[in-house]
Amino acid sequence: MKIAIHKSSWGFSPEWINYCEKNSIPYKIVNCYDTDIISQLEDCEVLFWHHHHSDAKDVLFAKGLLFALEQTGKKVFPEFNSNWHFDDKVGQKYLLEAIDAPLVKSFVFYEKKDAMAWIEKTSFPKVFKLRGGAGSANVKLIRSKSQAHNIVNKAFGKGFPAYDKWNDLKEQYLRFTQGKLNRIEALKSIRRVFVSTRFAKTVGNQKGYVYFQEFIPNNDSDIRVITIGEKAFAIKRMTRPNDFRASGGGVIKFEKELIDERCVTIAFETSKKLNASVVAYDFVFDSENKPLIVEINYGFAHQPYYNCPGYWDKNLNWHEGKFNQVEWILEEYLK
Repeated sequence: MKIAIHKSSWGFSPEWINYCEKNSIPYKIVNCYDTDIISQLEDCEVLFWHHHHSDAKDVLFAKGLLFALEQTGKKVFPEFNSNWHFDDKVGQKYLLEAIDAPLVKSFVFYEKKDAMAWIEKTSFPKVFKLRGGAGSANVKLIRSKSQAHNIVNKAFGKGFPAYDKWNDLKEQYLRFTQGKLNRIEALKSIRRVFVSTRFAKTVGNQKGYVYFQEFIPNNDSDIRVITIGEKAFAIKRMTRPNDFRASGGGVIKFEKELIDERCVTIAFETSKKLNASVVAYDFVFDSENKPLIVEINYGFAHQPYYNCPGYWDKNLNWHEGKFNQVEWILEEYLK
């Protein structure tokens, strides 16, 4: 089997290339943005492309190419079942409801009057989200009816920028104080307050819908579980200081005893229903200590997971020891 890899300086592709080199697996590096990419892939049986939610070109094009190739019978990663709902929280709401997964109760409206009527009947706080964004971007806690009214008016007015420059500045400052961002990168984040990003200019404002989730209080963390085929691994992510959001906060715990295995069970069951090769699940716990899915993704920043002490198989047997989960992805396609 000859594989094609879309190469980037970040993400999974460097690991995939190293694996192919080590194991003498035939591969070629391609640029999926070449106009003749289809002909370039004629001698390949599978394409691997770790596309990114905040790359403007990827957002415009990646899913279209991958779906088109699947129609020809080629294998692709991510495949349709892992990919179509990527960075689309609205799509995930319908998908997870349809398969009866334990999703945090979610609400979406496409008419201003319907949203306003719901506000009068519901309780607060609620969590407002845009359909796209990772690392807790585009996520806000709405504490009152008046705040919700303002959100709805904006959603059905000028809309919300897909890139929130002020939230990004706060996030980069947090990373800087944690020692995870150097001064040059910190200065770039300040520059982005005044000079918009290519992503923001390309995607434009989000408008014409509004999405809320129930706020689940008293969670000082969330649990991230990732399934790859018949294996799963997990981390515990602590919330930011004085904040309810955990994703992207940078404070991670890896000990097995901190992971509620009910989350692992739900993740395996849900991935089987989705028939998806790779799914990352974010869980919180309700007032009765039941795990609920907040959202899902196929892509993740893989470096932190090298610190995991082991993984579970589909029967919840624990396997102690370090592993390379990015190589697992490739191995799933080489079986």
